Amino acid sequence: MRPTAATPEPSAMDLLPGATFSDAFSMDVDEAGLDAVGAANRVMGATPLWIRSLLAMRDAIVGRLGLKRSSGTGKLSSDRIGIFPCVSRDSRRVVLGLDDRHLDFRIAVDAQPMSGVRKRISVTTIVKPHNLFGRLYLACIMPFHKLIVPAMLRRVESART
Repeated sequence: MRPTAATPEPSAMDLLPGATFSDAFSMDVDEAGLDAVGAANRVMGATPLWIRSLLAMRDAIVGRLGLKRSSGTGKLSSDRIGIFPCVSRDSRRVVLGLDDRHLDFRIAVDAQPMSGVRKRISVTTIVKPHNLFGRLYLACIMPFHKLIVPAMLRRVESART
Protein backbone atom coordinates (compact mmCIF):
# COMPACT_ATOMS: atom_id res chain seq x y z
CA MET A 1 0.00 0.00 0.00
CA ARG A 2 1.22 3.49 -0.84
CA PRO A 3 0.97 6.51 1.48
CA THR A 4 -1.72 9.00 0.61
CA ALA A 5 -2.30 12.61 1.57
CA ALA A 6 -4.59 12.82 4.59
CA THR A 7 -6.35 15.46 6.62
CA PRO A 8 -4.40 16.27 9.79
CA GLU A 9 -6.15 15.26 13.01
CA PRO A 10 -7.62 18.37 14.67
CA SER A 11 -5.73 17.47 17.87
CA ALA A 12 -2.42 17.72 15.98
CA MET A 13 -2.73 21.51 15.76
CA ASP A 14 -2.78 21.60 19.58
CA LEU A 15 0.82 20.34 19.50
CA LEU A 16 2.03 23.73 18.28
CA PRO A 17 -0.36 26.61 19.11
CA GLY A 18 -0.22 29.36 16.52
CA ALA A 19 0.99 27.06 13.73
CA THR A 20 0.05 28.18 10.24
CA PHE A 21 0.94 25.05 8.25
CA SER A 22 0.03 21.40 8.60
CA ASP A 23 -0.16 18.39 6.35
CA ALA A 24 -0.47 14.66 6.81
CA PHE A 25 0.19 11.42 4.99
CA SER A 26 -1.10 8.02 6.02
CA MET A 27 -1.11 4.39 5.04
CA ASP A 28 -2.78 1.26 6.35
CA VAL A 29 -0.72 -1.76 7.36
CA ASP A 30 -1.64 -5.26 8.48
CA GLU A 31 0.36 -5.51 11.68
CA ALA A 32 -1.63 -5.63 14.91
CA GLY A 33 1.41 -5.29 17.19
CA LEU A 34 2.77 -2.12 15.59
CA ASP A 35 2.48 0.93 17.84
CA ALA A 36 3.42 4.58 17.26
CA VAL A 37 6.92 4.15 18.74
CA GLY A 38 7.67 1.23 16.41
CA ALA A 39 6.23 3.10 13.43
CA ALA A 40 8.22 6.25 14.27
CA ASN A 41 11.42 4.21 14.53
CA ARG A 42 10.77 2.70 11.10
CA VAL A 43 9.82 6.03 9.50
CA MET A 44 12.77 7.94 10.97
CA GLY A 45 15.23 5.01 10.96
CA ALA A 46 17.74 4.35 8.20
CA THR A 47 17.29 7.25 5.79
CA PRO A 48 17.65 6.54 2.05
CA LEU A 49 20.76 7.99 0.39
CA TRP A 50 18.82 10.51 -1.73
CA ILE A 51 17.23 11.98 1.41
CA ARG A 52 20.56 12.04 3.29
CA SER A 53 22.03 13.92 0.32
CA LEU A 54 19.24 16.50 0.42
CA LEU A 55 19.72 16.91 4.19
CA ALA A 56 23.48 17.39 3.73
CA MET A 57 22.81 20.10 1.14
CA ARG A 58 20.26 21.74 3.45
CA ASP A 59 22.71 21.65 6.38
CA ALA A 60 25.47 23.25 4.29
CA ILE A 61 23.16 26.14 3.41
CA VAL A 62 21.41 26.73 6.76
CA GLY A 63 24.61 26.29 8.78
CA ARG A 64 25.95 29.44 7.12
CA LEU A 65 22.78 31.26 8.13
CA GLY A 66 23.17 30.35 11.80
CA LEU A 67 20.28 27.88 11.90
CA LYS A 68 20.26 24.45 13.54
CA ARG A 69 21.60 21.70 11.32
CA SER A 70 20.09 18.23 11.30
CA SER A 71 23.50 16.74 12.02
CA GLY A 72 24.16 19.23 14.80
CA THR A 73 20.98 19.19 16.85
CA GLY A 74 22.71 17.63 19.84
CA LYS A 75 23.95 14.23 20.93
CA LEU A 76 21.99 11.16 19.95
CA SER A 77 20.21 9.62 22.90
CA SER A 78 17.08 7.81 23.92
CA ASP A 79 15.16 11.08 23.76
CA ARG A 80 15.51 11.09 19.95
CA ILE A 81 14.04 9.11 17.14
CA GLY A 82 16.20 9.42 14.08
CA ILE A 83 17.66 12.92 14.03
CA PHE A 84 14.70 14.53 15.78
CA PRO A 85 14.25 15.22 19.49
CA CYS A 86 11.31 13.34 20.98
CA VAL A 87 8.79 15.67 22.66
CA SER A 88 6.45 12.89 23.83
CA ARG A 89 5.68 9.26 23.14
CA ASP A 90 3.07 6.65 23.89
CA SER A 91 1.62 3.67 22.03
CA ARG A 92 -0.74 5.80 19.90
CA ARG A 93 1.33 8.95 19.20
CA VAL A 94 4.97 9.97 19.05
CA VAL A 95 5.70 13.69 18.80
CA LEU A 96 9.06 14.88 17.50
CA GLY A 97 10.05 18.48 17.15
CA LEU A 98 12.46 21.32 17.29
CA ASP A 99 12.23 25.04 17.96
CA ASP A 100 14.53 27.39 16.06
CA ARG A 101 14.67 31.12 15.58
CA HIS A 102 13.00 31.03 12.14
CA LEU A 103 10.33 28.41 12.84
CA ASP A 104 9.15 25.66 15.20
CA PHE A 105 7.90 22.31 13.94
CA ARG A 106 6.35 19.14 15.25
CA ILE A 107 6.04 15.77 13.57
CA ALA A 108 3.35 13.47 14.95
CA VAL A 109 3.47 9.77 14.11
CA ASP A 110 0.14 8.16 14.96
CA ALA A 111 -0.89 4.50 15.03
CA GLN A 112 -4.67 4.08 15.01
CA PRO A 113 -6.24 0.64 15.26
CA MET A 114 -8.61 -0.17 12.41
CA SER A 115 -10.49 -3.44 11.93
CA GLY A 116 -8.79 -6.75 12.70
CA VAL A 117 -5.00 -6.47 12.55
CA ARG A 118 -5.09 -3.33 10.41
CA LYS A 119 -3.46 -0.11 11.66
CA ARG A 120 -3.49 3.35 10.09
CA ILE A 121 -0.08 4.96 10.42
CA SER A 122 -0.07 8.73 9.91
CA VAL A 123 2.72 11.28 9.80
CA THR A 124 1.54 14.84 10.43
CA THR A 125 3.81 17.87 10.11
CA ILE A 126 2.92 21.11 11.89
CA VAL A 127 4.95 24.30 11.38
CA LYS A 128 4.90 27.71 13.05
CA PRO A 129 7.08 30.23 11.19
CA HIS A 130 8.32 33.14 13.32
CA ASN A 131 9.32 35.59 10.63
CA LEU A 132 9.67 36.21 6.91
CA PHE A 133 12.72 33.96 6.73
CA GLY A 134 10.73 31.12 8.30
CA ARG A 135 7.95 31.52 5.74
CA LEU A 136 10.48 31.64 2.87
CA TYR A 137 12.30 28.59 4.24
CA LEU A 138 9.02 26.67 4.45
CA ALA A 139 8.16 27.62 0.85
CA CYS A 140 11.60 26.44 -0.35
CA ILE A 141 11.52 23.05 1.36
CA MET A 142 7.87 22.25 0.63
CA PRO A 143 8.47 20.51 -2.74
CA PHE A 144 11.04 18.25 -1.07
CA HIS A 145 8.86 17.69 2.00
CA LYS A 146 6.04 16.36 -0.18
CA LEU A 147 8.45 13.77 -1.65
CA ILE A 148 10.34 12.89 1.53
CA VAL A 149 7.45 12.24 3.94
CA PRO A 150 5.67 9.63 1.78
CA ALA A 151 9.02 7.95 1.02
CA MET A 152 9.83 7.76 4.72
CA LEU A 153 6.31 6.51 5.54
CA ARG A 154 6.73 3.65 3.07
CA ARG A 155 9.49 2.41 5.39
CA VAL A 156 6.80 1.26 7.83
CA GLU A 157 6.26 -1.75 5.58
CA SER A 158 9.70 -2.08 4.00
CA ALA A 159 11.48 -2.04 7.39
CA ARG A 160 9.30 -4.84 8.85
CA THR A 161 11.27 -7.31 10.86
